Amino acid sequence: MTQTSTPTAAEALDILLTGNRRFVDGAPQHPNQNAAHRASLAPAQHPFAVLFGCSDSRLAAEIIFDRGLGDLFVVRTAGHVVGPEVLGSIEYGVVQLGCPLVVVLGHDACGAIRAAHGVLDDGLSPSGYVRDVVERVTSSVLAARAAGLSEEPDIVDEHVRHTVELLLDRSPALAKGGTAVVGLSYHLDDGQVRLVTSRGLDDLEDGTKAA
Repeated sequence: MTQTSTPTAAEALDILLTGNRRFVDGAPQHPNQNAAHRASLAPAQHPFAVLFGCSDSRLAAEIIFDRGLGDLFVVRTAGHVVGPEVLGSIEYGVVQLGCPLVVVLGHDACGAIRAAHGVLDDGLSPSGYVRDVVERVTSSVLAARAAGLSEEPDIVDEHVRHTVELLLDRSPALAKGGTAVVGLSYHLDDGQVRLVTSRGLDDLEDGTKAA
């Protein structure tokens, strides 16, 4: 299905969740991946969502949401950690490209989260710039522990929530409203995503809202 107009934030999320269901069911449609659509995008791009996710190779956004060229403005870092380049990229997608939705995508078996556990439990800190990534994730792990959370899915969710709040806190473009920000968690084994948290999606149906 080709997007002819920019959807609302709630519609954009529904497009992503519907595409993920196709992916999980093994029935992808591979929309917007033909030569004609590729050529139509050459003059300009009009993505309907910013996707900020972990760099994990098993988390390719266009595949797991069954989308195509020009649909998603994708920003990825290990552990979806936030820095100036990330904020600038997300703001570009929102302000310059008009994306109504920003998605933070976390996942289970995250190496950055497990490394943060290693630092806290054993003092085993990685070397080089990997250490900076792990240090930025550690605050989420500490917050999860302070809340009495010990299971990996709960800690992943806490990191996703922390990232959503960090984006809203640090980016004036997001803080002023008008753009919804949601957090999703991806399960590597079955390929399914679930909603962890949302900000600015008041028009969602009750059954879809995050707690």
